[in-house]
Amino acid sequence: MCAELERARGGLQKIAADLLRTAPAEDAAVIVWPLVCGAAVASRTKALEVSAGVLKIEVPDESWRAQLMSFLPSYLDALRRLWPAGKVERIAFQVAAGAKQR
Repeated sequence: MCAELERARGGLQKIAADLLRTAPAEDAAVIVWPLVCGAAVASRTKALEVSAGVLKIEVPDESWRAQLMSFLPSYLDALRRLWPAGKVERIAFQVAAGAKQR
């Protein structure tokens, strides 16, 4: 079963990489973010844009921003596997406009 999951994961990563290679940067950011962070995080965050090598992600509040910062190395590794080198050099988390401050 584990080998089957690994083959499926590899197939999905190849499909995602093919999509990202041809997608405009603004579309690619939306495609890649849920693959990088997972469904639970993707449901609470939003990929905004890629500009000058920075993937900008909107987060609900400062608490989310602080927690996601600890995952940055993993997220960047996943991005580099899925997206051609040089597209994203870093990720910036922005608190949503109008979010309540604690």
